[in-house]
Amino acid sequence: MATDTRAGLKVDVHSIEPIPEADKDSTGPQQMWIWAGANIAPINWALGALGIVLNLGLWETIAVIVVGNLVGCAIFSAFTVMGHKTGVNQMVLGRAAFGRRGAYLPSALMFLMTLGWIGVNTYFPVKIAIAILGQFGIDDTWLSNLVVATVVMVIQVFIGIYGFYAIRTFEKYTVPITAAIMALMSILAWSRPGIVNWGLTSTLPPAAHLAMISLLMTAIGVGWGISWVTWASDYSRFVPRSVSSAAVFWYSYVGMYVPTVWLAILGATVASVTKDTDPAKMVSAVFGGVMSILVLLMVLHGPIATNILNVYSAALAALSMGLRLSRTVIALIAGIVGYLVTIYFVFQPSFAKAFDNWMIGLLLWMSPWAGIVLADFFIVRRGHIDVDELYRDPERSAYGDVNWGAIVAFVVGLAAGWSVEDGLVPALQGPISTRLLSGADLSWLVGIVVAGGVYLAVGRRVAPAPVPQATGGMRR
Repeated sequence: MATDTRAGLKVDVHSIEPIPEADKDSTGPQQMWIWAGANIAPINWALGALGIVLNLGLWETIAVIVVGNLVGCAIFSAFTVMGHKTGVNQMVLGRAAFGRRGAYLPSALMFLMTLGWIGVNTYFPVKIAIAILGQFGIDDTWLSNLVVATVVMVIQVFIGIYGFYAIRTFEKYTVPITAAIMALMSILAWSRPGIVNWGLTSTLPPAAHLAMISLLMTAIGVGWGISWVTWASDYSRFVPRSVSSAAVFWYSYVGMYVPTVWLAILGATVASVTKDTDPAKMVSAVFGGVMSILVLLMVLHGPIATNILNVYSAALAALSMGLRLSRTVIALIAGIVGYLVTIYFVFQPSFAKAFDNWMIGLLLWMSPWAGIVLADFFIVRRGHIDVDELYRDPERSAYGDVNWGAIVAFVVGLAAGWSVEDGLVPALQGPISTRLLSGADLSWLVGIVVAGGVYLAVGRRVAPAPVPQATGGMRR
């Protein structure tokens, strides 16, 4: 159970076992704070700026951000319902579709992906903090970069190790402050002359123009919401049954959508003049003096608020694939590897291209996985999960050891998604996209639909015994 310290803050001692009802004390608004805090982060500046760097116009970049995230955040929020209805973390829930040990494959991919995210998210505070510190005479050197990266990493790993309750408390008290800073930043950026080129249009020819819009829709529109689905149930599992699943869905949706779209639009508008995703240039173009200190507070909060989720969920993913280490040890390993990834990104010549390839590569496997899990939970099982069977020995579990039909669906969806993918490197450019679609990228959609369809055709496995509904139907 979760115990209380003398300060009154609960210590999360849970692992991947189902959360007992007595320990479920999270609310819908708290779920909103968690996801809002994770997305009031400077990485979302780059989401919007990426469209400008890829030669799209300002208003069409904003349209992709607004419309794409309407869909992507809905997909993400559907996954939060799974955790709420079962009390189980996301990677263990995947065992219903992939089998008891068949789910080790996506768990391993999730673990490795999260290590990379820790590094990607830490890159931004390092670059912006160095830019702001430069205004006070501290030079941009190897040493200064390493010092800032080390301080940020230590803080976020410590909170991630402490667990869910520390994460919830951190987000609750820091999100309102950083949201106020974000509002002030937006006012300054959008009200001062010369900061935004509202008339910026694309110079790409028609075919390349359409292709780039589809690529951006995959990377930062619909794709951004999908990139969070493997984390979703890790936190909604702490919401009690007395809270409706519909409330969990919508609070999570708002928490994800609003800050993501807001900051991405801010990034796009500032980049319309700077033409760069470098956060240091974005800060120096708009903010200075006392305001730069406030920006630094938001900059340091953002990756910490995001990476404490990454550290925590990385440990759950590792435990879900059978590693026999403590959550603390795995979190420390995640921090060390994330630190190395941070250093890699800090010294990359073009973060925009590195980030685009990173997002496209992630969505290549996450989309078919999401299609299979969505089809299994909502269509095959209609929200009915026998939680005990998820943890039973592989030889005796009603969900089986390895569901090869699900593995086949995953591989087929992976191949189908790649065939219509168009990344910025040859390995991420599928033949159908390059030869028949003029470079358009539909990988997220094809990956979900094909994998989900193949799973329903050949992979669906209904448990031989009746499968009870763990928490009742969706309440309204």
